[in-house]
Amino acid sequence: MKPAWRVLLSAVLMSLPAAGAGAQESGQQSAAVESARATLARWVETQQIISREREDWQIGREVLEQRISLLEREIATIEEGLAEVRASTGETDRKMAGLVAEDRRLAEAAGVPEESIGPFENRTRDLLLTLPQPLRERVALLSQRLPADPAQTGLSLGQRFQNVIGILNEVNKFNRDLTVAHEVLELPDGTRAEVRSLYVGLGQAYYVTADGGAAGVGHAAGGAWSWRPADDLAPQVARAIAILQNEEVPDYVPLPVDLR
Repeated sequence: MKPAWRVLLSAVLMSLPAAGAGAQESGQQSAAVESARATLARWVETQQIISREREDWQIGREVLEQRISLLEREIATIEEGLAEVRASTGETDRKMAGLVAEDRRLAEAAGVPEESIGPFENRTRDLLLTLPQPLRERVALLSQRLPADPAQTGLSLGQRFQNVIGILNEVNKFNRDLTVAHEVLELPDGTRAEVRSLYVGLGQAYYVTADGGAAGVGHAAGGAWSWRPADDLAPQVARAIAILQNEEVPDYVPLPVDLR
């Protein structure tokens, strides 16, 4: 099969007058040839444009298909992530529901009515007033959760018991240990100074100033923690604290105990 442009050229040549015609026909032949050449040139140019457009369209189609494939993969990844989030959320909801049910079950098993938690919270709040400052700071977050009015609170029964039990656990641990703390106390001369204090559980405590010039003994009395000066104990208190903080080798350090 001949190319289209050759067919077109043959048709144009066949339409031209014979070579033996007169001068007038020769001029017409030349004009016809030029017209045919121009037509052929425009046709070839048109075919080239069509070819380029076809190539551009093919390239654009491939690019578009690649973008569509990329978007499909991204959508699949997002859907997988959403599925994982939904599964995780569902698992969290199930665990939360289980914890709430467990709280109710434990409360019922213990036979503790909801109205009994209020007195426990009030007694715990009163106990906080008798605790030394380092221990009050340790249970500050839990104590802030105690409702000011037990009858007006949005906390569940399990959460309220957890707060009370958490505070009492910290108090019990403090009472069974030797605790060294840094705190600010008011000295007998009315000035306030930063001291290192040593608590022997909740029954007795000692403090010494940084320069070792003042010391004292403290204990809980009358619903509050009180201190009395005992400057002569400053060396022993400082040494006992140094031993507890591994600054000196272990040894026996005599300190007075006020049994009240």
